[in-house]
Amino acid sequence: MRSLIGLAVVVTAATLYLYYLSLYLPAGPRRHPQPCPEGRESQQSCDTSGELRRLKFPSDLEELQELSELLQFYKTEHTAYVLLLFCSAYLYKQSFAIPGSSFLNILAGAIFGPYLGLLLACVLTTVGSTMCYLLSQAFGKQHIINLFPEKVSMLQKKVEDNRDCLFFFLLFLRFFPMTPNWFLNMSAPIVNIPIAYFFFSVFIGLLPYNFVCVIVFGYGSLYPDQSCVEINRKHCFSKKLQMHLMNFKKKKNVFQFWCFVATVFGKCMTVQES
Repeated sequence: MRSLIGLAVVVTAATLYLYYLSLYLPAGPRRHPQPCPEGRESQQSCDTSGELRRLKFPSDLEELQELSELLQFYKTEHTAYVLLLFCSAYLYKQSFAIPGSSFLNILAGAIFGPYLGLLLACVLTTVGSTMCYLLSQAFGKQHIINLFPEKVSMLQKKVEDNRDCLFFFLLFLRFFPMTPNWFLNMSAPIVNIPIAYFFFSVFIGLLPYNFVCVIVFGYGSLYPDQSCVEINRKHCFSKKLQMHLMNFKKKKNVFQFWCFVATVFGKCMTVQES
């Protein structure tokens, strides 16, 4: 019971911090006003002012693109605030194993460019996963065992079988994610994986995945003649790449993931030559 209360206190404190941080958001742009339907005589009831854009975690690619444009607007005059807000939101999702890190990786490339975006994605993924490890170690061991007894037992057996080459085994699990990353993060302290091995295996093992997510939306910032949003809308943010990313997230298909990597490289090289 104490563990649940402790976890609830941590989640509440983190949520309040993120909420109050968002309250300091300066006034932002409005949505484009919706045109009046044809045949309507009165123009007074039409929305001509537009609705204020609000910050929220993106749940699909359209919301992701809208959030990217909004944060690009803020970044021109409030770079430090946008960086703090992004890092806080990323660590919040990673620490509590909330799905959607791929959207934030893509957002990192859109806002900060491919190089800084990739660095941020790798560091925040590693730090957030380590925080999830520590939260599980402090509050969630017994609950995770009760919820996933078979999965924990299977992972424990694999870890013991590969104890002599544990670090490389952890890298393999990250490179070829047949086991969900959120489950690895929460179960690692239960199966006695040292935190140092865990930390560096996350940083190195998720580097290819982070690179792909960041480059999909961040590659356009290498072209100073056009805006980042325009480049990615025309090239790297195509429907084909979206389909590969979503299918991988749903099915955890390793072969499909590496096909996606090759597709991204080919697409970006085509953009560079043109």
